[in-house]
Amino acid sequence: MPSLLEALERKYGAKGEVNPSIDDMPVAIFVPKRSPRLSVPTLLVLNDCDIDCAGDACILADKCADVVELDLANNKLTEWQEVFAILEQTPRVRFLNLSFNRLSAQIQAAQSLRPRLDSLSYLVLNSTYVSWPSVHSLLKALPALEELHLSLNEYSYVNLTGQEVDEKDRCNACSRLNVADVTEPVHEQLKKLHFSGNPVSSWWEISKLGYAFPNLETLLVNECHLTTLEPDPCEKCGDENGNKKSHDAFSHLRFLNLNNTGLATWDEVDRLARFPALKSLRVQGWPLWERVESTEHERRLLLVARLPHIRTLNGGGAVPVEERDAAERAFIRYYMEKPEADRPDRYWELVHVHGKLDPLVSVDLRPEKRVQITFTCGDTSEVRTVDVYRTVSDLKTRLERLAGFPAAKMRLFYVDQELRDTQGPEEMKYPTKQLYSYNIRSGDEIIIDSKLKHSISANSTA
Repeated sequence: MPSLLEALERKYGAKGEVNPSIDDMPVAIFVPKRSPRLSVPTLLVLNDCDIDCAGDACILADKCADVVELDLANNKLTEWQEVFAILEQTPRVRFLNLSFNRLSAQIQAAQSLRPRLDSLSYLVLNSTYVSWPSVHSLLKALPALEELHLSLNEYSYVNLTGQEVDEKDRCNACSRLNVADVTEPVHEQLKKLHFSGNPVSSWWEISKLGYAFPNLETLLVNECHLTTLEPDPCEKCGDENGNKKSHDAFSHLRFLNLNNTGLATWDEVDRLARFPALKSLRVQGWPLWERVESTEHERRLLLVARLPHIRTLNGGGAVPVEERDAAERAFIRYYMEKPEADRPDRYWELVHVHGKLDPLVSVDLRPEKRVQITFTCGDTSEVRTVDVYRTVSDLKTRLERLAGFPAAKMRLFYVDQELRDTQGPEEMKYPTKQLYSYNIRSGDEIIIDSKLKHSISANSTA
């Protein structure tokens, strides 16, 4: 398998291949030291190149002196020793993507004692299966790190103590660790953490991330197995969690993605409302929305009303003042119809703001389902009750006995009782058209006529 240096030379050329001889050229022209096609860019992408090591340190350092962003996803790197060798030869790199390299091997003590890498600010380790002790070592070696991606690593717990954890230290009931929890900061510069797609089921485990990164502003835990945000006690392992609250570890969190988790009650929404700095929230794909009998618009109104400090909800622009006011009033009216015991605390807060509102008048704009119509065929008239959702074709079939001829030979004319004198009859030509689309009402008339009669009349005139 190739080294990083070999993959680099395959794509951009080896040293010495880019300067053709110009001794025999009669005119002096400017020739760049390196061809633009063969120069190593500041954003270097070498995905799917089967890279498993760094290569010659001196040559690599020369070629990558200007690289600022390095994407090495989907390669064959397995040893952290090679990763650190690459970083040492790319001192200006601020962004490093190592996703889908199998980096489950531990970082050795000697490697973690290397000089700190002060330039790296963004590190992507999705689906690398990096162990928690290795994550801890990396955090200590990267003081400028602002954004970390740890998605899809099969983490069912969080351990930033720097120590190995034995499986026997985990509770089978709640997957928590039966070890002393560390609530001291591990890294104070980290602002953004991607933790999506990990099978964590306990919010207390997620809270450990908040304590480890006290200045965390953005957290993505979508596609995790969370069923509640309450750091609930576990009787089996004796973890009572004291008086901890869901938001205690996240005093600076501004953005939270909880899409496609297992949260299923309005209590979870109320807990989110207590996060002190939270302004942007994503909560799509919850089981709760399948249980609530309402439209998507109605669900949004209920959410906006329950979350007074959220500015953007499920993406898009900021919640307008007008929408929030309408949502809060709709929320009051929604719970006015519920028993007092079912009204959440937010209902009483909003009643204090808006006062008790009168119920909205229920106006049903749907057409009457059944109307009484006068049917006239020649000298015969009959009043019948008709379903307005029937089609013209169906109505003709039902009028065959009254008319005395088949539906195929029948023509119908609708007469609006209020427009009889000004508009006259309107032929009902379209067989699949439903009667309500004619704005038909009780008291109107439908005239039945024969196509055959008109055909005979036309022939006699000819």
